[in-house]
Amino acid sequence: MMSQMEGGCPVDFNTITDLFLQRNLIREATAFLLDVLKPNLPEHGFLQSKVLEINLVTFPNVADAILANGMFSHYDRPRIGQLCEKAGLYIRALQHYTELPDIKRVIVNTHAIEPQALVEFFGTLSREWALECMKDLLLVNLRGNLQIIVQACKEYSEQLGVESCIKLFEQFKSYEGLYFFLGSYLSSSEDPEIHFKYIEAAAKTGQIKEVERVTRESNFYDAEKTKNFLMEAKLPDARPLINVCDRFGFVPDLTHYLYRNNMLRYIEGYVQKVNPGNAPLVVGQLLDDECPEDFIKGLILSVRSLLPVEPLVEECEKRNRLRLLTQFLEHLVSEGSQDVHVHNALGKIIIDSGNNPEHFLTTNPYYDSRVVGKYCEKRDPTLAVVAYRRGQCDDELINVTNKNSLFKLQARYVVERMDADLWEKVLSPDNEYRRQLIDQVVSTALPESKSPEQVSAAVKAFMTADLPHELIELLEKIVLQNSAFSGNFNLQNLLILTAIKADPSRVMDYINRLDNFDGPAIGEVAVEAQLYEEAFAIFKKFNLNVQAVNVLLDNIRSIERAVEFAFRVEEEAVWSQVAKAQLREGLVSDAIESFIRADDATQFLEVIKAAEDANVYHDLVRYLLMVRQKTKEPKVDGELIYAYAKIDRLGDIEEFILMPNVANLQNVGDRLYDEALYEAAKIIFAFISNWAKLAVTLVKLKQFQGAVDAARKANSAKTWKEVCFACVDAEEFRLAQICGLNIIVQVDDMEEVSEYYQNRGHFNEIISLMESGLGLERAHMGIFTELGVLYARYRYEKLMEHIKLFSTRLNIPKLIRACNEQQHWKELTYLYIQYDEFDNAATTVMNHSPEAWEHMQFKDIVVKVANVELYYKAVHFYLQEHPDLINDLLNVLALRVDHTRVVDITRKAGHLRLVKPYMVAVQSNNVSAVNEALNGIYIEEEDYDRLRESIELHDNFDQIGLAQKIEKHELLEMRRVAAYIYKKAGRWKQSIALSKKDNLYKDCMETCSQSGDRELSEELLVYFIEQGKKECFAACLFVCYDLIRPDVALELAWMNNMIDFAFPYVLQLVREYTSKVDELIKDRIEAQNEVKAKEEEEKDMVAQQNMYAQLLPLALPAPPMPGMGGPGMPGGFVPPPPPPMGGMGMPPMPPFGMPPMGSY
Repeated sequence: MMSQMEGGCPVDFNTITDLFLQRNLIREATAFLLDVLKPNLPEHGFLQSKVLEINLVTFPNVADAILANGMFSHYDRPRIGQLCEKAGLYIRALQHYTELPDIKRVIVNTHAIEPQALVEFFGTLSREWALECMKDLLLVNLRGNLQIIVQACKEYSEQLGVESCIKLFEQFKSYEGLYFFLGSYLSSSEDPEIHFKYIEAAAKTGQIKEVERVTRESNFYDAEKTKNFLMEAKLPDARPLINVCDRFGFVPDLTHYLYRNNMLRYIEGYVQKVNPGNAPLVVGQLLDDECPEDFIKGLILSVRSLLPVEPLVEECEKRNRLRLLTQFLEHLVSEGSQDVHVHNALGKIIIDSGNNPEHFLTTNPYYDSRVVGKYCEKRDPTLAVVAYRRGQCDDELINVTNKNSLFKLQARYVVERMDADLWEKVLSPDNEYRRQLIDQVVSTALPESKSPEQVSAAVKAFMTADLPHELIELLEKIVLQNSAFSGNFNLQNLLILTAIKADPSRVMDYINRLDNFDGPAIGEVAVEAQLYEEAFAIFKKFNLNVQAVNVLLDNIRSIERAVEFAFRVEEEAVWSQVAKAQLREGLVSDAIESFIRADDATQFLEVIKAAEDANVYHDLVRYLLMVRQKTKEPKVDGELIYAYAKIDRLGDIEEFILMPNVANLQNVGDRLYDEALYEAAKIIFAFISNWAKLAVTLVKLKQFQGAVDAARKANSAKTWKEVCFACVDAEEFRLAQICGLNIIVQVDDMEEVSEYYQNRGHFNEIISLMESGLGLERAHMGIFTELGVLYARYRYEKLMEHIKLFSTRLNIPKLIRACNEQQHWKELTYLYIQYDEFDNAATTVMNHSPEAWEHMQFKDIVVKVANVELYYKAVHFYLQEHPDLINDLLNVLALRVDHTRVVDITRKAGHLRLVKPYMVAVQSNNVSAVNEALNGIYIEEEDYDRLRESIELHDNFDQIGLAQKIEKHELLEMRRVAAYIYKKAGRWKQSIALSKKDNLYKDCMETCSQSGDRELSEELLVYFIEQGKKECFAACLFVCYDLIRPDVALELAWMNNMIDFAFPYVLQLVREYTSKVDELIKDRIEAQNEVKAKEEEEKDMVAQQNMYAQLLPLALPAPPMPGMGGPGMPGGFVPPPPPPMGGMGMPPMPPFGMPPMGSY
């Protein structure tokens, strides 16, 4: 309440507190101070400290609650901290102390501090102070405070640093604390050191299961370091060490450690249960450690099939203890194992023991020949050859036989192998042992072989290796000498082919001595090798006459020998080849003779072409007659007709076409026509009724009448054109016109005919043709248009008449172009008008007026143009060429042109006066340019009446400019007009001054009267007095009566002795004011009468009201009794309402009482 008083508490808070404390009212003092100190102001710091001190001494719990509430922040914190420490509130003391020694002194009282609060307090300290406090706690009571330290490190590991926490625990060798701290941090860390520290702490605290788990699951610890630690720790359980060594490849170290520490059961458990795949490494290390063989054999047999054989054999072989595995391997083989490594190892053991190794190498199908052969090379090379031959290890066998000079074995293997790649390798020039191998192949391997395939493969290999001489010697020995392969077809072929390639001089001898070879194929090879005589001999020996003659013709190139050979064999195929060769050599007649002997019609196309090139058509006729007997080809019959035509046998042509034939007569006729054989072509075209081609053919023969008759039968536009053009060229114009009339009815062909005539200068003839065409039934617009174009070019005097007669049937745009080109401007203008091109018509008239202009026509045109600019161009045109008719033109254009622009045009041309009638006619539009132009003309003509009229009726002009222009004019009326303009413009002073200058006093008075300016009027009176114009003074008083003040007028008249002249004004003034007073009096009397009448009327109304009031009863009637009627009661009586009092002209009265009384 005191804290909420206005102006604050009148008594000091400290004094009141002391009063409470003097009476030992600690609770009341505390409550008072808590109330007044709620604002938490800095000036209350002393009182905050005081209330806390009182309660810390007497009621520590109350002080703890106050501090927990956090309502004070300005008290003495160090002092309160000391009191909290004394009161046993250690956590509050820690919150208030700011010096490290104080904190370290208090924090060791962990027995009186809540652990969670202490942990949270560590979060408020800096890293260094927190670590110092933790050290003190561990020094005071390591076992009791370890849990708190671990929890604090877990909570604030990021602030404190994991490494610092680890060092703290290691400093006190508290592996238990380290174990619990790192256990919470391990899952989120990938630091190898942390993982190792955890493993170390777990091991030293006896947490073997955790060590085993971490070594098995973690991927981040240092394997080498962990392995060394576990070996040094010598844990009773070796599983953690087994996990580390198995996962990170320390199996030999593990085996050595376990064996030396006599932990054999862990070795067996590791090999049998953990990782049998690492058993070879275990065995190898046990052998190095000189472990008894019985234990090793028992270990191997305990794993059996789970044991990987290859690395086991490798480990034993490196230590030369392979025989140790004999029992194990035989046991696997007896179980049916087909593992290659098992059989390899067993084979090596048999080879070392010498127990019939050849039998094993040749009969065992499972061992790796390459591995076992390599093992045998240093022990017995022949056994290596056996192993390599079994596995077809070519490279290894070649190397071992070369190295040990076993060339006979190598030759036998290569021949039996029959592999091209192997032959290529051993016969390569880079092989230094090639000579020795070849000798063994020739002397031993091939003679022993009974397989043709082996012999063939060897021969091919020799050929591929490019050893022809060695191959020939070998083949001669096999084929020419009596052997099993003497009659071998392939070997004979190979011998001849090899001789062709290596020693051609022996080929002819082989051909004569051998019979069982492929003649056609060998012959072709001989031809390719350019052994033509040998090839001819082969083909001739095998009766291949066609191939033989081809050799003579194509290779030996002797047609004479070929003809002689053909006469000898008398075969059609041979004659056919000879004929083809003769044809290629250009011996066409001989070739035709040979073809006839061969009865060969297949090459008729080549023969025809060659005969035509050589111009031997008589021989060609004989050949074609032969061919025609064998085949029915249109080409043959057509060429026969052509040949008849070339040798001028026209009768034979007529006979042939009447006979059955398959010739394409149309194509034949076209060919004859193209080659100018017109007589023969005429026969063909007439026979097939091709009138079009017949017509053009007759044209070529100059038979024009017949050509026209044929064209009439053909009735083709193309034919008509060809005949027509030919007749024109021959100047047969009558026939040409007949043709032309059939052409021009087609729009597309008409122009071509016209151009043809015109290009040859036959103008009259084409005009005559077109004129004749006008009367045709099929006459179209193009004929009329083309005739118009021709008239425009060559007979212009008929052009206008033609246009007017046929304007509706003309192609006007085309004729417009023609007239424009020929410069017929009058006709062009007419066409533009007909085509509604009024803009072009007007332009044409103006550009070519001497020929095209007619005034009435131009007026009709110009009002219809769309381009507005043409109006003004027409104005220019008339100003230049027809100025006398300009007003007539402008009157027509008055509604369409811009009058201002027209005035500008005429002004620039200097003919403004010329268009005065036009401007007068359009001045009603009140255009500024027109008004100014007319006003200027009136000034020049000094026509002031028209000028004044123009100014009065049309005000759109520069009035002040015009007034300034004429105010000094020599004519008085002009200056008067200037004064009028000033007056009209509201420049009263300038108008009056100008009128004064010209003594136009009437105008001055009227101007003053119209201005409404009292000052101007009174100045004018003074001016008249000064000038002595008494009459003007009197007149001004009358004219400016409304503006002049009476006192001013009378004063001026009295002072200047002009009372007589002012007396009319005085009379008028008296009369005016007398009338005004009479009007006022009359209005006043009428107003008073109206007021009196109104008062009388009100009195009468009041009297009538009083009179009717006396007729009413003096008192009100008594209210009805209960049950005596009234609204809603049965049998009751309800009096009717009194009738209104307005029936006799009285106003209605209220139902009861007197009306209000009026005042008297």
